[in-house]
Amino acid sequence: MRQLVRGWVQAAVAGPGVLYCACRSRFATGPVTGEAPVVVSLTSYGGRIRTVHWVVEAMARGSVRPERLILWLEDAQTVADPPEPLAALVRRGLEMRLTRDWGPHKKYYPYVCSVEHHQVPLVIADDDVLYGKTWLADLLEAHEGHPEEVITYRAHRMALADGAILPYAQWTPGATPEASFATFPTGVSGVLYPPRVLDALREAGTGFTECAPMADDVWLHAITVRYGAGIRPVSDGRTTYRPVPGARLRGLKFRNVLGGGNDAQIATTYTAQDIARIREDQPGP
Repeated sequence: MRQLVRGWVQAAVAGPGVLYCACRSRFATGPVTGEAPVVVSLTSYGGRIRTVHWVVEAMARGSVRPERLILWLEDAQTVADPPEPLAALVRRGLEMRLTRDWGPHKKYYPYVCSVEHHQVPLVIADDDVLYGKTWLADLLEAHEGHPEEVITYRAHRMALADGAILPYAQWTPGATPEASFATFPTGVSGVLYPPRVLDALREAGTGFTECAPMADDVWLHAITVRYGAGIRPVSDGRTTYRPVPGARLRGLKFRNVLGGGNDAQIATTYTAQDIARIREDQPGP
């Protein structure tokens, strides 16, 4: 009871968005999945497991719901005996699956390996934001118009000079409206990958463990470029959603962005051929 009360107090202090999702978690009985031909996949870890049910509830209130919604966890005990908010979501259709620790790559890699030939797109999502009602619907609408492209809400425009990728801090937030190899999707607001890119990711295997073990965005973009799929933003590539309070304090941003981890992993991931293809989409001479 004490833990339940603490959770309600935390939700109330966090604001109306979190409180709404907390109410849904306590009282909603409807399914979290639907008929939209897409799979949504995310992961969580550590203390975030105590709040990830709010994220799932935000997805479940969307105007469309995916045919599958999968939460990947490396903690066998949590999967076997989940806390009640997650257990309730499982009863409503959430798939909670055990995976080995692939770091941030476990939000997508176990799924792409589980399907021999992909037929529907995959949307990968983070566990630290509350997605809006049209979040999935807008991704699918963009996908219908451009079925071979990667669709992203949030992105940066990569910067190159003298045949090399410049530091991440020098990239431009947002993206041009057309598809481009130079558009770098960041997964925090959600990214849709079409079936053929999912097949390419499965075929690429676990190479990320050598070059980008803690930078899934880097590996996903590199494989997308090698496959030849353009990346198209929804709107201007700057869409953000309300964060789950406190969750980002435990995220990879501090290591990858502020600590330079992205730059080190970028340097070991992209080949000369990758960079040449990205350069083709750079403005200017």
